[in-house]
Amino acid sequence: MTSGSQTDHELPSDTVGFDKHNHADCINTAVAAAESHCASNGLRFTPVRHKALEILLQEHRALGAYEMLDRLRDAGFGSQPPVAYRALEFLVANGFAHKIERLNAFVACAHPGANHSPAFMICRACDSVAEAQSAPARDSLGDAARAAGFQIERTLVEAVGLCPTCAEKAAP
Repeated sequence: MTSGSQTDHELPSDTVGFDKHNHADCINTAVAAAESHCASNGLRFTPVRHKALEILLQEHRALGAYEMLDRLRDAGFGSQPPVAYRALEFLVANGFAHKIERLNAFVACAHPGANHSPAFMICRACDSVAEAQSAPARDSLGDAARAAGFQIERTLVEAVGLCPTCAEKAAP
């Protein structure tokens, strides 16, 4: 998903996920961006897709498809796995969510509307996820790819460690 306000070379600079912020504003902004993107691109932002995005936005933690299915069922939507998988696939395909491969789970995009290469910091204790930016085409991986004649289309950066809250709890 791209935005007219950012070019391919401009990256959002803030890391989102572990810091304290106005969570209601975070949710409202992301939902509004999704609604606007869908309206301007002729996409159907169905009630189940809308609810799935809200569920992902409620906490900065990755959710698996079956946890999403449970929450959708509790909200009155279908209880068959395709309900959750289709909603999540739509959100990922349109840049509203990302798949965290290590956890086989999904997290809301912290920068909807921005053309970016996210990097994820995953807490091994609580599974919270913060989204930061990476620039693989401009670092050593990009240099190696250019030297090999390889064109990077997608990168996946996932770092595992402890979030500030869990690190504080673990400290002696």
